[in-house]
Amino acid sequence: MSKGCSPVDSSTPQLPSAFNDLRSAVALHDPNTGRIVDANERATELYGYPTAELQELKLNALSANTYGESRYGVVRRIRSAANGSPQTFEWRIKRKTGQLRWVEMTLTAHPQNDQQYVLAEVSDITDHKHNDRRISLLQRVFRHNLRNEISVIAGFADELTDPAATTPAATCADKISTAARTLSRVTESMKQIEATITSDAAARTRRSVGAAVRDVTAEVQAAYPAANIDVTETTPLWVDINESFDHALRHAVENAVAHAGCEAPTVTVEIDASPNTGRVEIRIDDEGPPIPPMELDALDDHQETTPTRHGSGCGLFVMKWCLESLGGELRIEPANESGNSVYFYLPPKSPPDDAD
Repeated sequence: MSKGCSPVDSSTPQLPSAFNDLRSAVALHDPNTGRIVDANERATELYGYPTAELQELKLNALSANTYGESRYGVVRRIRSAANGSPQTFEWRIKRKTGQLRWVEMTLTAHPQNDQQYVLAEVSDITDHKHNDRRISLLQRVFRHNLRNEISVIAGFADELTDPAATTPAATCADKISTAARTLSRVTESMKQIEATITSDAAARTRRSVGAAVRDVTAEVQAAYPAANIDVTETTPLWVDINESFDHALRHAVENAVAHAGCEAPTVTVEIDASPNTGRVEIRIDDEGPPIPPMELDALDDHQETTPTRHGSGCGLFVMKWCLESLGGELRIEPANESGNSVYFYLPPKSPPDDAD
């Protein structure tokens, strides 16, 4: 068989063929190496590899190595399960396409042919995990921003009507206007994030990465004519995207321009295949101040984000969640003194038949 449970071979551990009828992904692991020795059809669909390829892979080829269990942690858990301690945990996997997915794994000992193996039941929890997290964060961030900006508006409105107030009316009006614009930006960001939660994968379009990037940077260039936005495409690549990609890239490039601290900022955008994973890599370099660690920490799914730790706005959350909705990933590397490098990673796709 090209996928699913292995052909009958008494010398090779295998899952019963009936496991192919299960809706759950099931795999059999070697407790010594952690490698998959057999898998049902649902598991091959989830990981994106046929059984024969899964059997040749080390676990590090399947591990996203970002959040959650690392490859070494998974191997330790497999060995613990083989020794009689069942395990249930979350793991972020990397599919053959480069797409990242969250799964919940339940491991139990499974003796076969007088050898001890480990049976893994794997459930894709990506949508549930992301959406629950996003809704919770959206509520907290919105409440915090709403409370802060309404307090500013109310305070300066009182100043305007207080005969004894010393603050000039023009200053009060400016502060009220600034707070209102901040609320407007937060509301727009929340709309964009909500759109990623409800987006339909079927609505995505296959596009050249270079063309998609240049469409967005052209819009930003028109809004900031003094900026120098340079796009370099080293390798022609294709992706399946929707408006979430535009939202994420627009945020990244606009932030790079707006926070540069000079009249004619330079922003470079480089497109290439990631040398480590082969995924599409879009790198945005700016000249602005390093993004504060507080804001970067708030992006960590395993950090407890509170109203005092959400950062100055929703822009970074928009980038992160828009990319994750497309099966991608956001990485940010601030420089020591000035500048930031923002990385977008997306699963690569084959060019369409009518591509030049």
